[in-house]
Amino acid sequence: MLAFHSMSTNANTLTVSTIPTITIFVRHSLECKYKGDELYKGCRCAKHLRYTLAGKQYRQSARTRFWKSAEERRRSLEASFAVDPTAVKIEPETRQTIKRAIELFVTDKKTEGMSAQVLKKYERELGRFESFMAKRSKFLPHEIDAEDLTEFRADWETQYPSSNTRNKVQERLRGFLKHCYNKRLIDRVPVLKSIQPTEAPTLPLTDEQYKKLLKVIPTEFKDVKATRVDAIVQLMRHTGLAIMDAVTLERSEVLKEGDIYRVTTARQKTGTNVSVPIPPDVAAVVVAAMKLNANERYIFWNTGAGTPQTAVTHWQHDLRQAFRAAGMAEGHPHQLRDTFACGLLSAGVPLEEVSKALGHTSTKTTEKHYAAWVKNRQARLDALVIGTWKRKEK
Repeated sequence: MLAFHSMSTNANTLTVSTIPTITIFVRHSLECKYKGDELYKGCRCAKHLRYTLAGKQYRQSARTRFWKSAEERRRSLEASFAVDPTAVKIEPETRQTIKRAIELFVTDKKTEGMSAQVLKKYERELGRFESFMAKRSKFLPHEIDAEDLTEFRADWETQYPSSNTRNKVQERLRGFLKHCYNKRLIDRVPVLKSIQPTEAPTLPLTDEQYKKLLKVIPTEFKDVKATRVDAIVQLMRHTGLAIMDAVTLERSEVLKEGDIYRVTTARQKTGTNVSVPIPPDVAAVVVAAMKLNANERYIFWNTGAGTPQTAVTHWQHDLRQAFRAAGMAEGHPHQLRDTFACGLLSAGVPLEEVSKALGHTSTKTTEKHYAAWVKNRQARLDALVIGTWKRKEK
């Protein structure tokens, strides 16, 4: 090291008494076969410079992928220290941590209009990832590698028994990694192995199953409770509302237009607007249930206090009780939404309109969940078209 005469500091500069030793190192891409050796000269990965000054370590890009050019950059930086030892300005490297990157990613999601419930899932699940990386003494996004991701997901089957849930968690993790890539915090997005579904998709109810479900409600529940359970079942069946949207449905969201009642609300999950007319007999049952609830704002949420998820849990318990009484031990409230969607598709309603009625943000989501019924609709259309050929031949 070359010594200078003094060292002092102020708000803008750091005057040093020595020229630091500057080292070249490599930040390999995740796919580079030399990624275990940060001093390997021959690959085309990004070259960086590192040195220690006044007890603090500094890093900066050499702005090249070639070792020879990095050496030139190192000599230039060393020369800059020797030019004026009384006023060498050093800016410490400010690097975004995984924790901070997660905070900014969630904030981005919030500005997209994502619901508070889904945002909490992002925070919880990515928070687990940040804690996992911290235990491995890795705090910066560029330190994330394929091995970390593999080990992080190793216990998911125990933590998330449903493969559908695991897929959702992986989608959120992949979204965060894409965010890091777009912000140039990582070189590329690691490939995450797809998770194969293990559960059979929920199926729509047959007409017979639905009638039996309605029939057992008066025997399973008494008086006011029976009316309310019957109302929410019919509402979900004829509007396609998910249980969260049905439980938190507000009185003002059931509108009367002439002789027709209409449910107009925004989905809790996506914020997408939904507007669906309901049959007069269903509307009458819903209005009756509305009159039985003392809460001035909601139809099915008694107190309107606490969290919506708590209210939903209570209703799920009641609806599963009704399904079991109707002989469907594995019955699930989401089947009412499926029944609504598949009924529309089977009746020939265009996929785009069904998607809109369900509050999906994309027709791809609708097609993914109801692919079999989309195919049935196409088969029926094909049969009708072929039928016109035969009529023309006559």
